[in-house]
Amino acid sequence: MTLYFEEEGELTLPLECRKIAEEVIETALDLTGCPYEAEVNLLLTMDAQIQEMNAEFRGIDRATDVLSFPMIEYPAPGEFNFLEEREDCFDPESGELSLGDIVISKEKVVAQAREYGHSVLREYAFLIVHSILHLTGYDHMDDMERHEMEVKQDDIMKCLNILR
Repeated sequence: MTLYFEEEGELTLPLECRKIAEEVIETALDLTGCPYEAEVNLLLTMDAQIQEMNAEFRGIDRATDVLSFPMIEYPAPGEFNFLEEREDCFDPESGELSLGDIVISKEKVVAQAREYGHSVLREYAFLIVHSILHLTGYDHMDDMERHEMEVKQDDIMKCLNILR
């Protein structure tokens, strides 16, 4: 797995952000059944920058905690077998599956950890898990999808032993 990691802004989370992200992404991909080596881009930024992206790409002019930009449209959540015929989903140099981009607001990580009464580590890991599920076809647009995604999120967080 290749993680392209970038961080901007004056706030620094009190974590080994890159190392934790690698572990969380690897675990999430294993538990979603991803049979390929994959690459993910992760940007840690500030509220102002994520607000600009949210306005530009989603038409919502406010800061959010995480944005996910999947490179692949899946026929069903976590279904990877159709990719055998899709060379365009793989990096031609590395051969890795190009999953997409994750953008996380560091300010939201800290604020939501405080609001929900858990650690910064738990919030950071959860947002990455949530986003990886989006990058592998999961969504929460209706109650059934939301329930399936929440169960998968909980399973991954338990496997990581990062609990509330």
